[in-house]
Amino acid sequence: MKLSKKAEYALRAVVAMARDSTGRTFSIQEIATGERIPLKFLEQILLVLKNGGILRSKRGVGGGYQLARQPKRLSLGELLELIDGAAEPIPCSACADKKIECECGVVGACALGRTLAELRDQVHDWLHQTTIADVIEKERPRDSMSFDI
Repeated sequence: MKLSKKAEYALRAVVAMARDSTGRTFSIQEIATGERIPLKFLEQILLVLKNGGILRSKRGVGGGYQLARQPKRLSLGELLELIDGAAEPIPCSACADKKIECECGVVGACALGRTLAELRDQVHDWLHQTTIADVIEKERPRDSMSFDI
């Protein structure tokens, strides 16, 4: 599975905003610079996230974007589906569990399509269970171990 650059940038922008637990407003320039995301591309991404209910915007002096929800209530899957749509490993996997003909001509998907549909479902479940808060938790330094000799 490979994420689009747009999806990667969306995740990076949201994680950057979620690191600050005060709920402050971030300028597009601040996020673009801090995360090394092209400004014009970021503007488009943030607008999609705003229209999808992930972010809210504030106009005027001190304006910008802020998270509309707490990081623990925002899953990676929700973000990725908003940006890239539902992921299908191959076209035939979309026909699994449906009585439609896949590209191969098999009704209900060929064996490969059904197999990859299982993978799709597992990835979907993991992405929807994993939150932005989980990502931030992984940024924290692990407890160091020291051994005295």
